Amino acid sequence: MAIVLNVPGVDGLAEAVAVLREWQYEGAPTQLHPGDLGWFWRSGAEATAAAVRTWSRSGRILAAGLLDGPDLLRLTTAPDVRQDEELARQLVADVTDPARGVLPAGRVNIEAPPNTLFPDLLGAEEGWHLDDPWTPLRRDLTAPVRTPDLRVEEVGPARAQAFAAVLGAAFDGSRFTADRWHAVASGLPYADARCLLGYDDGGDAVAAVTVWSAGAGRPGILEPMGVHRDHRRRGHGEQITLAAAAALRDMGASSALVATPSSNTAAVATYESAGFERRTETRDRSRAA
Repeated sequence: MAIVLNVPGVDGLAEAVAVLREWQYEGAPTQLHPGDLGWFWRSGAEATAAAVRTWSRSGRILAAGLLDGPDLLRLTTAPDVRQDEELARQLVADVTDPARGVLPAGRVNIEAPPNTLFPDLLGAEEGWHLDDPWTPLRRDLTAPVRTPDLRVEEVGPARAQAFAAVLGAAFDGSRFTADRWHAVASGLPYADARCLLGYDDGGDAVAAVTVWSAGAGRPGILEPMGVHRDHRRRGHGEQITLAAAAALRDMGASSALVATPSSNTAAVATYESAGFERRTETRDRSRAA
């Protein structure tokens, strides 16, 4: 049977989220998570559906991708087809031909699990190279997590503006707003998510994080985590990360995962201070313009 590329539409997002949940397991390499779709939902359900691509054979989804920006495809596959040559070659054909509607011509990046055949077929002779390294980190959640020093509150509609303000002050160029929080909270993956705000002794909101579970016994992720620029270098990043890990443990997650550019040594150190351990670096595949 032929492998079919599809843009699922809003009605197909539930299936895409469901298969991504199923593909998360302990020991899996860094890969696309349902929480990544959940955070993209800040742009709305229609925009999220337009950014999703699936590849199916005989009605079964074998691979799923998220266009996390017009020139970045984050893609993963079902665990049992990581070395499926037919699938890998079809993925290569679809991502390298702009007419297929996956990636445009010019400079693009592709993130895929390192134990997948597909990225190995993107050769240097066609202009593909390894991009800058990322550091994945993991914290085991079988044991209780130390209580953070910050006062931490779960974000609901009444705290949406405060959450948005902290993220806006944590990330340069952020366009996150309270309306975008409501969009995130309306998304299917948010049923397995929590947004948290950390407050210092003066009552100021100083750090924010969103955590995404994939169900009991599966790894969860942090996406995003940020500290207000006026409150940095006071250990708030470590404290909100501890709160994130504790929240995921309460939700039944087996571990907490996060990834950051290896060049961001401060972020790596923050996660390590909260009990996360480095995993093997990963690199996207990049094609120059």
